[in-house]
Order: sequence, then C-alpha cells, then structure tokens
Amino acid sequence: MKTDSAKAQHSSRKPAASAGKSLEASDEAMGLLAATGKQETSERQHRLLIVAISSGILVLLVFSMVVLANLDMAPYKGIAGSLIDVAILILAIVIGRNLHKISRFGKIEIILAEAFQAAFNPQVIVDSDGRAVLTNKAYDYWVSKPGSNVEAVVSSKFSENATVAAEFQKLRKAARTNQPSQGELPVIKGGKITEWRRVIVRPLPTTGYIIWRFEDISERKRAEQAVREEQAKLIDFMAHAPVGIYSADQNGRFRFVNRTLSEWLGCSIEELTSGSIKLHDVIAQKLEGVVPYGVATGPDGHLRGDSFMRSKKGRVFPVSITQTVVMNEDGQTLRTRSIVRDLTPEQSWQEALTLSEQRFQRLFAEAPIGVALLNATMQVEECNQAFITLIKRNKEDILKKNFINLITDERQAAIADELAAVLAGRDLQKPIEMRGMGDASSVAFIYAKRFALLGHTSSDELSSPQQTGLMLYFIDFSEQKRIEAQLAHSVKLQAIGQLAGGVAHDFNNLLTAMIGFCDLLLQRHKPGDQSFADIMQIKQNGNRAANLVRQLLAFSRQQTLQPKVLSVTDVLAELANLLRRLIGANVELRMVHARDVGLIRADQGQLEQVIINLVVNARDAMPQGGTVTITTGPHHQDSAVNRGQDVMQPGDYIKIAVADQGIGIPKENIQRIFEPFFSTKEVGSGTGLGLSTVYGIVRQTGGFIEVDSVVGKGSTFIIYLPHHIEKEKPAEAVAEAPREKKTSDLTGAGTILLVEDEDAVRVFGARALRNKGYNVLEARGGEEALAIIDEQGGKIDLLISDVVMPQMDGPTLVREVMRRKPDTKVVFISGYTEDKFREQLREGEVVHFLSKPFSLKQLASKVKEVLTGEIEE
Repeated sequence: MKTDSAKAQHSSRKPAASAGKSLEASDEAMGLLAATGKQETSERQHRLLIVAISSGILVLLVFSMVVLANLDMAPYKGIAGSLIDVAILILAIVIGRNLHKISRFGKIEIILAEAFQAAFNPQVIVDSDGRAVLTNKAYDYWVSKPGSNVEAVVSSKFSENATVAAEFQKLRKAARTNQPSQGELPVIKGGKITEWRRVIVRPLPTTGYIIWRFEDISERKRAEQAVREEQAKLIDFMAHAPVGIYSADQNGRFRFVNRTLSEWLGCSIEELTSGSIKLHDVIAQKLEGVVPYGVATGPDGHLRGDSFMRSKKGRVFPVSITQTVVMNEDGQTLRTRSIVRDLTPEQSWQEALTLSEQRFQRLFAEAPIGVALLNATMQVEECNQAFITLIKRNKEDILKKNFINLITDERQAAIADELAAVLAGRDLQKPIEMRGMGDASSVAFIYAKRFALLGHTSSDELSSPQQTGLMLYFIDFSEQKRIEAQLAHSVKLQAIGQLAGGVAHDFNNLLTAMIGFCDLLLQRHKPGDQSFADIMQIKQNGNRAANLVRQLLAFSRQQTLQPKVLSVTDVLAELANLLRRLIGANVELRMVHARDVGLIRADQGQLEQVIINLVVNARDAMPQGGTVTITTGPHHQDSAVNRGQDVMQPGDYIKIAVADQGIGIPKENIQRIFEPFFSTKEVGSGTGLGLSTVYGIVRQTGGFIEVDSVVGKGSTFIIYLPHHIEKEKPAEAVAEAPREKKTSDLTGAGTILLVEDEDAVRVFGARALRNKGYNVLEARGGEEALAIIDEQGGKIDLLISDVVMPQMDGPTLVREVMRRKPDTKVVFISGYTEDKFREQLREGEVVHFLSKPFSLKQLASKVKEVLTGEIEE
C-alpha cells in the first residue's frame, strides 16, 4: 500500500503532460486501498465484536454481583463493591470506544467504495477463481453485460483477432498465477480497431484478490500513429527531394546521403556512407587549401559554392552546394548540413528560354492571326504583320496611335467600353465582333487579355490600371462568315427543295386524278355538248397546275431530264423568234456568239425554259424598254471559285450571259433571288418560281449561275455549263418524260394488276384501262397485291405500281413479284422522278416508268407499249 501511494505521489509531481498517468495511478491506488481496506475493516470488526461480547458478559456478571450485594445476597460489601463499580465503569468506556471504532471503520469503507466506483478507467477486483468481487461503473458500462466470470466476459472484447486473443490469454495466465502483468491490446470490431486498451493485472498482497484495470490509450495510439506517418513522410521527402542532401563529418566522410544525390552520383547510399568515398572524391575540380568537408575556400566551410560533380560512370555535371557546419553533441567533432542543386536543368532552361524568345519573336511576327499590344491609354505599342494586313494600314500609321480611333465599326463606343472593362480586370465573356476593319466586308473577332507591363509584376501593382496593358488577338472571320452564309442559304434551299418535292408528289396524285377523270368525262361529252367547255376548263387548269408542279420539281432538282448533246448557238437560234415575240416591240434582243463555243450535254426543253425565264425577267426589269443581250462563249476555270452560293471546280465550261439595262437588284435581295416564292415584282405579277426553277435546272445539269447587278444600271445572269467533248455516240436519254403517243389503236387485252394507295388515282386508272379492254385487278398496297397474285396463280400480264406506298413500297413489291414470276412486266408510276426509285432497284431489273400526272391517253399508250411494243408515232 505504501509503495503504490508513493508511486502515485511521484507521478503527481510530473508535468501536466503526465496528468493522465497520474490519474490512472491514483485510480489504481484507490482500487488497492478499497480491497485492502475492506479486508482490514472486516478483521477489525471481527475482533471488536469478540471484545464487545466478552465485555458484555463481564458487565452482566458484575451487574449481577452488584445487584446481589445490594440485596445483601453477596459476600462482598464496602470496598469490594466500590471496586466492582469502578470495573463496570471502565468496561463501559472500553465498550464505547470499540463501538466508535466500528462506526469509523464503516465510514472509511463507504468512502473507499465510492472512490473505487468513481474511477475513470474500468476496474474489477476478482478472487483467485476469476469471479468478480468488486466492479466500478466504468467497467460495467464498458462490458455492457457484466458476468460473474470476469476473464470470460473481458476475453470477448479481444477475441476477433487471433493474435490479440493470444496476448490476452497471456495476461489471463499471469492473473491465475498471481503474477503482475500488463499489455496494450486493440479492441477490434468488424475488422477495424475501435479503441486501444492497456490491460493491467496486479495481485493484491495479503488479500488473495487480483485487480484488473483497463486503461483507454486510444488517443496516445493515434498520436503515435500520426507521428510515425509524419516521420515516414519526412524520410520519404528527404530521400526523394528534388535536391541532393548530404551530411559529411570533419574528415569529409559521408554520414548521410539521400537517394536523389546517390542516383546523381550513380552509387548506392551504403556505398557512399561506408567511408570509402569522401566528399572531395566526387568533386570534379581539384580543391586546394579547402578543408575536407568544404566545397570552396571560405571560413570553416560555411559557404555556398558552384562546382562540378563527377558520377561513378564519369558524367560531370554542374552543381550549386549550400552548406552549414554545426558542432556535434560531444563538442569536439563537426558535421555539415548540405544541399546540392543540379544546375544542368537550369542551363538547359536558359538555353531553352533564349530559343523560346527567338521562337516567340518569329511566331509573333509571322502569326496567322493579328496581335496588337496596347498600353493603359489604349495606344498601340506593338503589332505583327497579320494585324497590319487585316487593318490595311502602314505600321507607322498604327504604332503609338489610339486603337479606338482606328476602329471604323459603328459600335466603336461599345467596343471601347468592353476593352476598358477588360483593362480594369474583368474577363471577356465572349470575343468582340468588329466589322469594317480594313474594308466594309471584313469581320474580325477580338480576344482581349490584360497583362502586366514590363517592370510591373506584383499583384498590388496590377491593381492599378496605369501598370497594365491589353493583349489583343484578331482572328479574321470574313471568309468563315461568308461560308456560313452560303451554308445557311444552301441548307435553306435544300430544305425548301425537299418540301417542294414532297408537295409536288402529293399534287401530282391529285392532278393525275383530276386530269384523268376529265379525260373520262370527255369521252362522254363530245364537242358541242354544253358540259364540254367546262370540262376542258378544268383540264386546262389542271395542266397549268402540272406545269407549276414541274417548276417545283425543277427547283428541287427532282425532275426527269432528257440530256443530249447540244450546240448552244443552235438552241438559241431556234429560240430567237419565240424570245422576240415574248419581249415585245420596245425591247431589243441581241445575241453575241464567240467562235467555237463548243457543245454541252443538257435537256433541251429545260435549257430553253432557263433562257426564256431569264429573258422574260430582263424584259420586266425594263418597263421603259431597252436591250437584252445574250452572250455565249467558252470559259476555262483554273482554280475553284465561288459562283453565287456554290463552289465551281476547275475545268472547261460554256458561258451563257443574259444582260439587261433595267432597274437592277438591290444588294440585300441578291442572296434571296433564287429562293422559291421570293419575288420583287408586285403582288399578282408572278409566282416567285422563275429564278428558283432556273437555279434548280442549272445545278441539276451540273452547271453554276451567278448574278452581277448594279441598281439603276441593270443585271447580268451568267450561266456556266460543263463543256462536253463528244468521244462516242451520245447515250440514250436516261428516261423519257411522259408524252402523247400517236397510235391508231390503244385498246388491248390481258390482265393488269394496278397497285395504288391513292384511291382516286387507282379508280381512274382502273376505269381507263377497262375501257380499253383490259382485265384490271386493283390493290391498295403491296401485301394486298401479293395476295391477289397468289390467288391468280401467276396469270398477271402487267404490274402497274406506285413507288411510294405505306408498309411495302413499290421496289420491294417488285422484288417479291419477280421471285414468284420473273418474267412479269412492270410499270412504275410516281409523282417523284425516275431517279428516286432507280437507286432502289437491283442491277439488271428492267422496269418502265410513267411520271404523274398522266392523262388517259398517256396511260393507255404506255401500257400498249410495254405489252406489245407496238407504238405508232
């Protein structure tokens, strides 16, 4: 007990850092006091109880004697009685003192028990069998479910890991042999350490009891782990620092070398620190009069020196060594703290910097984008050649001039405000678009960045606008803007063309039915009939609508062409009389042809329509009269060039120019004149499809068209068509447009399957063919047609099918029919061009085509041609 108390007192004298250990020692001493005090108190109480009982018996005897004496029954009286009274008094005092001691020992036991219960760390006192005699609250809380066998309850805390469990068993064995022991064990749950406990097992002398104590050392363990990690980081940093680190003693022997320096020298750390290699052995230059640990002349080696080191393989490299010499703890020997920097990268950087400066000068001067440096007052300090070219001024007219004054854009004030905001420190959200810089059509994007002027690099100085400037980058977007406009125009025209083609297809179905039923009515209402004129009006308007549809198809480049080799001069000569009648008497027509104009390959009818449309437009542009001049001649294009919205490739072309002396076309309308339904004429004066049709025909033929117009002076439309060199007999036309066949007899016999999803077209076609003597079977779609063919057993002489149908289209239907009956004759009918479905046919498949809208006679003639091949012109 005294030893433990002394330990507790000794620990209490340690600094505040040992307060925890003092508290732990006092808790342990309290446990020892509680157990020992409990045992001593019990023994004293036992002795006092015996004394009290003996004294009580003696008092009873004396009391009995006194009573007998008073009753004259005792033989002793007088002095004897007095002595007995004194004895009784003394016995009473003794008994009182014993009772006081019993009360005092009870209080001490309560204090010791309370102190034991209030201990911070879990504690438990067990007997020799490991059963709990006394536990504190911390222990009951820690184990959660206290049991009579302490060793069994506590062992569950350390049972998850086999190694920890084995360590706990050693402590358990020491407890059973009454040997003091302790160990630091982790509490592991779910494979993770939740806390650390120092388990102390100490027998209590003379009592036979053992105290178990479980101190929480988690914080210390975490601190130790953090220290170890920091030490590992420091060691790793020292070993792999980007500089060499070493320490040499006063004899120049290496005592410490990091890995970086050892790698530079090509030696292992052990080899350098073994003492066989000294500092001066790795210094490439001879050092005379320098102490063994020094790197240059100087007092005691406290210096920085530039030198050269030599590696084990003989590589010499420049280094800068900085070192400090310090005295060892013995006060007699020295050692250095030295840092080595390899100067090779710095020399390489210097060379690279010089080269970079040279490259920068070349890049700045020859950069493809304009660069200009402005000072704080927006004056141009420097600029490159690209900027000079962009702005189209001399360098002398640019340098030292205010950049804002060089801007001709109408947004001059807004651009000045944006650049001032960047100079003040705000980032440019998007590039500044500037127009008219150099010429009216130029477009440039400006990227601005604030930078420090020479000699001012600190952030405080940069906060002042007077110490900053602007770096401006100019990217010429003129060509890109032009291409974007061309692309947008092409996409718009393509979309309109697709729409026009779709509309034309639907209109062709309607017109086929209208014209066809008019033909059926005309068979019953001959000339002289009162309905004949009305029916003819309907048919004529239907034909006009068909011409309008053909214009839409021409614009969308979806009409069927009949190309053949033509002489431009011959075509214009044949067309001259018609053109003169169209333009009237107050407009003169002139034709100028060059020699050897050459040949083209085109559809004559479409080419004539192009010329007629251009001449009529020229006439309308000259209401007061004038001259229309048509000029032809060869044209050789050396390189790709933009013609309107298209790119014309190099090659030989035939040029046809139609010029007038009219009012001209405003600049804002030039880009839109080829759009469908766009017209500068008064409402009701035109359809707006004339020039769009011209554009579509020319482009489908492989040519190009451009416009040159000056308001008030006239316009010139120039067409470039590919020059054709005839090497062999021209191929037959790709397809023939529907034309009236002159036959004496269009009747016939045979079974025809008519497949058409448009009811009106199908009804008209079936009636028309039945009237000519054919047996006609009708189907609304491909599946229905195949079912009819299977029912007929192959007795179909001709299949007439629409190309575009829901579910199964015409080409798919034909392939299925050909598998059943390969020799079936086929006629396709469609509002689209022949090229649309030809791409879907397999090579070798022979089919005929009849474009919508078609008349009764055209349908009967095509059927007669396909079935018999007999056509009378």
